[in-house]
Amino acid sequence: MHYRTSPQYQLDFQRELIVDNFAGGGGASTGIEAALDRSVDIAINHDQQAISMHTVNHPQTQHYCESVWDVDPRAVCDGRPVGLAWFSPDCRHFSKAKGGAPVSPRVRGLAWVVMRWIGTVRPRVIILENVEEFKTWGPLIKDGDNHRPCPNRKGQTFQAFINAIKRHGYRVETKELRACDYGAPTIRKRLFLIARCDNHPIVWPQPTHGPGLKPYKTAADIIDWSIPCPSIFERKKPLAENTQRRIANGIQRFVIENPKPFIVNIDQGAENRAALCAAFLAKHFGGVTGTPIDQPWPTVTTRGTQNQVVTSHLIKLRNDQFGQGVETPLPTLTAGGGHVGEVRAFLMKYYSTGGQWQDLNEPMHTLPTKARMGLVMVKGEPYQIVDIGMRMLEPHELFAAQGFPDNYVINRDAKGNRITKTQQVAKCGNSVCPPIAAALVKANLLNLEATAQEAA
Repeated sequence: MHYRTSPQYQLDFQRELIVDNFAGGGGASTGIEAALDRSVDIAINHDQQAISMHTVNHPQTQHYCESVWDVDPRAVCDGRPVGLAWFSPDCRHFSKAKGGAPVSPRVRGLAWVVMRWIGTVRPRVIILENVEEFKTWGPLIKDGDNHRPCPNRKGQTFQAFINAIKRHGYRVETKELRACDYGAPTIRKRLFLIARCDNHPIVWPQPTHGPGLKPYKTAADIIDWSIPCPSIFERKKPLAENTQRRIANGIQRFVIENPKPFIVNIDQGAENRAALCAAFLAKHFGGVTGTPIDQPWPTVTTRGTQNQVVTSHLIKLRNDQFGQGVETPLPTLTAGGGHVGEVRAFLMKYYSTGGQWQDLNEPMHTLPTKARMGLVMVKGEPYQIVDIGMRMLEPHELFAAQGFPDNYVINRDAKGNRITKTQQVAKCGNSVCPPIAAALVKANLLNLEATAQEAA
């Protein structure tokens, strides 16, 4: 068996349990572990792939691969008190990324499992994480054989849910938080609900990153620049027209017209490709076309095809769509379908192998057979865009964007069985960002045992 090294602690059957009804790759457990220097005791998920990834990274945890409704809190806790119960119910049937598609009453009702834990083992602190649209949780109406949210009763079920928790003697507060404000390289925004019944106040952690604080962690921090970025001009299948338009507009704004393009030294392994790279990220959903690479990463999706490192053909510099500069946080990638890619425009000082950059007053030199044109000024010196490359973002980059530690195992389980790239990306897109989980747990449970004694 091969596991990730995690904190060791003495078994003390009098201490409180930590339970994670987790999602995706186990980001909440990872954040809890970072905050308290101890693993969660119990982790529950119905998906075997998720359990496999969680097990290799959290070997001291007792795992239950079951529906949350099939787990008996009294049985798994065996009489021990629960200090923290974390819940990340399925967000797909609340997220705006689902659009107007039908929703499942069963999936939307998963959050009610909180009441089962309250009624049986009464966790001292509860934290629930979901998409912002969770606040709109309301009754459904029949649409033929399907169900859709009732537009006139938005939020009614959500309020009933909060009131039900309060009736059991809990304080309850909710707040939307962005992961980039707490050290993750993504602006992923989520709604958090904190409930506690120990007479202690609910504490919302103060941001640690942003204006006047530590600088945001950015996409540039997590991109693996050593991975080759193949030319789009050598693709067997051309890029979609809309993709080319978005990239072209991003190149125009963030490379050609940008007085301070993001520059990195890079070796692609090709003799005449480029010595410099100007990059930004192109988004392919929601009518938005890009984001800079020195900003926090967009929310990671569950589909690898939605996370592309893309490059564009500058001959298509038209259309009013473009991305955003590299100075601000990256947009959110949702688990339901955000398309984000890195755009690299390779620059070279020399127009050809036989001479220096031509003077703008001279006749245009012979054009290459492929249209690779564009003038970029870098610190007053002219560069020509000589190639554009595109590649899929790798899972380890996506997990880094979510804020997972470098040693988090994502490609195999504890028995050495391979976890496919598709599975890795899916688990990443559904995961909680560990830094924000750590911040919430530190603020409310850092001195877990001491606080429990005070409450008793």
